[in-house]
Amino acid sequence: MNVIRITMTVLPEKQLELKQTLLSMIGLTEKEKGCLSYAVFCDIEDKNSFVLLQEWKTRQDLDRHIRSHRFGVLLGTKTLLGKPPKIQIHTVSKSEGMEVVNAVRSKLSH
Repeated sequence: MNVIRITMTVLPEKQLELKQTLLSMIGLTEKEKGCLSYAVFCDIEDKNSFVLLQEWKTRQDLDRHIRSHRFGVLLGTKTLLGKPPKIQIHTVSKSEGMEVVNAVRSKLSH
């Protein structure tokens, strides 16, 4: 799995425009081949800071998305930002869930 995390700091007067752009992309991006999830988060301490988090099945799927017009639109939002977006791409080789949390917490009682 591949995860792309984009952190954006929007100019206060452009916040609504950025929100509308990001929200308009969710449904279409989620329908792209290989998209596992697409979510937008707003920092609770800084209403002008947003994080876009996408999960992709393969690197090829992510690369196809990066080459897409939709991703180009996302990059075009830089004029709404106070500083350049921070983009991080992570390759995940293993995922674990609640079973690990339960196992680790069970060690507390021993």
